[in-house]
Amino acid sequence: MNRRNFLKTAGAAGAGLFLMPNTLYSALQNSPYTRADFGPDWQWGVATAAYQIEGAWNEDGKGESIWDRFSHTKGKIKGKDTGDVACDFYHRYPQDLELMARLNIPNNRFSLSWSRILPEGTGKVNPKGIDFYHKVIDKTLELGMEPWVTIFHWDLPQALQDKGGWMNRESIGWFSEYANLVTREYGDKVKNWMVLNEPMAFVSLGHLLGWHAPGKKGFGKFTAAAHHASMVQAEGGRIVRANVSNANVGTTQSVSFVDPYKDKPGQQKTARRLDAMLNRIFIEPSLGLGYPFEELPYLQKKIDKVIQPGDLDKLKFDFDFIGLQTYSREVFRHVPIVPVIHALRQSPKKRGHELTEMGWEVYPEAIYQTLKKFNAYPGVKKIIVTENGAAFPDKVEGDQVHDAKRTQFIQDYLGQVLRAKQEGMRVGGYFVWSFMDNFEWAEGYKPRFGLVHVDFETQKRTVKDSGIWYRDFLAGK
Repeated sequence: MNRRNFLKTAGAAGAGLFLMPNTLYSALQNSPYTRADFGPDWQWGVATAAYQIEGAWNEDGKGESIWDRFSHTKGKIKGKDTGDVACDFYHRYPQDLELMARLNIPNNRFSLSWSRILPEGTGKVNPKGIDFYHKVIDKTLELGMEPWVTIFHWDLPQALQDKGGWMNRESIGWFSEYANLVTREYGDKVKNWMVLNEPMAFVSLGHLLGWHAPGKKGFGKFTAAAHHASMVQAEGGRIVRANVSNANVGTTQSVSFVDPYKDKPGQQKTARRLDAMLNRIFIEPSLGLGYPFEELPYLQKKIDKVIQPGDLDKLKFDFDFIGLQTYSREVFRHVPIVPVIHALRQSPKKRGHELTEMGWEVYPEAIYQTLKKFNAYPGVKKIIVTENGAAFPDKVEGDQVHDAKRTQFIQDYLGQVLRAKQEGMRVGGYFVWSFMDNFEWAEGYKPRFGLVHVDFETQKRTVKDSGIWYRDFLAGK
């Protein structure tokens, strides 16, 4: 498609054109490495999630999800934002995928909306939901990109939450029905699958702290949800492998590199305990190592209430790859009076490092350290960085967005990924979070992670300097 036809097509989509800046502006165009340094088999891409970009929250037979309910609940989302429209990807997917292809992106990681496909979570299938993802997959392939599908990225159908959600052991069966449906439906076109997106994040934020949907609080709720999600993680892998020939099946983990507050035995013990809590609860059971009870004895007391005979064997699955999603590091100080974790998070602002708009410390070595940690597990065959990126305030000037800090962030973190690869670690890919600005969960629309700027009033897309840099980097320039 030539530029004239491209703009004509984009303009027909409604408000806003998908603009490609004519002038390249970036003081950071030249990085100390090239695409070729990562090798010909390296997987490059971008990532998105259904609820964060699709909109059309109640159109064409879609059922309500926990994030529809949560974002419509007063006081839950900053700015009173919702994902009702988001980036309107549901209606604009052809133009957005055209734009993705123009940025030389070879791999498109996206998720399926469970409640768009099964409005009640189980039972009756929504044909329009099934058809929508066929169209997204077909368009991705038509443009020469590969689809990488995440089966579950946090948006559980509300009908299932009303039955207890992840805290209900029946969630294993619910998910199995859904995973069987989508892998049989799309498996002849899609070979790269991820079962869950960041189970530690959606279980802890949604069932321990209550900051995310479904807004539950309590360690008992957390451990029940964690065990059932861990069971689903393995069962989902088995379903993909059974239903998709030549599947490349993985799952993704949120990882926070944990540093001790001080180099003292007590503080190091605290760091090990927090590392077990944040980073090991989901990966080690899948490797047949069980839960990290030695560091987390209180976890064992709670999980013993929900675990059933044979569960530990069912937690195991031999994934083809593990997706790691890491952005920063955490430092915790031992504080014995704090319940359960006996620690307090130290403010990164006090450590003097630059922060992103999310309040996360810019610490590139964190990604190297997490790769090193997961590479040490003999059962991890390959690691792919399935999310990495940064939210910074964007400066929009006409049809350009100058985001030097984001460009620098990606370059610096990629440099640490290359360092890991050059040291022989089993890492084989990198996906930027995110392709475009989107609904950032409880933070609403203020934090912007995208390579493409979205004006949420007009739906105009503008490629940022970071997107131009990534385009040219992938082109070998």
